[in-house]
Amino acid sequence: MSGFIEVADRVWVARYPWWDANVTVVAGSAGLVVVDTHASTAAGRAVVADVRRLGAGEVTAVVNTHWHFDHTFGNAAFREAFPGVPIHATEEAQRNLVEWGEEARARRADDEPDRREELLATELVPPDTTFSSAAALDLGDRLVELAFPGRGHTAGDLVVRVPDADVVLAGDLVEESGPPWFNTDAWPLEWPATVDVVAGLLTGNTVVVPGHGVPVDRDFVISQGLDLARVSRTIQELAAAGVPADRALAEGEWPWPREHLAEAVTCGYAQLPPEAKRLPLA
Repeated sequence: MSGFIEVADRVWVARYPWWDANVTVVAGSAGLVVVDTHASTAAGRAVVADVRRLGAGEVTAVVNTHWHFDHTFGNAAFREAFPGVPIHATEEAQRNLVEWGEEARARRADDEPDRREELLATELVPPDTTFSSAAALDLGDRLVELAFPGRGHTAGDLVVRVPDADVVLAGDLVEESGPPWFNTDAWPLEWPATVDVVAGLLTGNTVVVPGHGVPVDRDFVISQGLDLARVSRTIQELAAAGVPADRALAEGEWPWPREHLAEAVTCGYAQLPPEAKRLPLA
């Protein structure tokens, strides 16, 4: 995909090479909603320019699907271009960005020396319009629904539903260009149930926009949910058998490469209730 591509009636997705990040625009008679803003102020300005070239209207709202830098660090560019535009997210996502944003920016600057100055120059702008379970944005001739389906990729992921277009924007609860990504703030034991909730919002014709990669369908979401359930079940079974966390990756049967699942195991073991663990095997 190059630039904004219309994936459903007045719903466009642009896929940016840096971090393979998706940004979505939803248009209504009252303006545009932009979902996610890319990974720096400079990157966000490029997105703003692409939105303006689209020529579909003025941005009246921004949505962050979760707090991670590749979805929120472009917020300042949108506030700069559209003064006062509300930035929507879950309450938890706002708290996470306020608490961890500075550390994430410094870490990313160290990890990506070619973009160090760009990242250090990025102004962190947290969401200012939050909700706990559900909200709706009025675009005049259509509603855009925001919902918190449960913890998964983070504790504050939301999904965006455009009912009249049969589109769901899943953020990083669903990923197409690689396996779902487990960071230190992931909830691997709860993620499968959250994806089940997302799947319940879908029809056989729903266009599902993941946080990274090309749009997918309901069957893809269900299949990925089953793989996430396998990760959750394996963690619980290994812990119940007394296998310690530092041996779980080697001893488990996993749906994805082991190097991708180190944080899943660490987080999963930490989030197990005490009664779910046996003493480590000798």
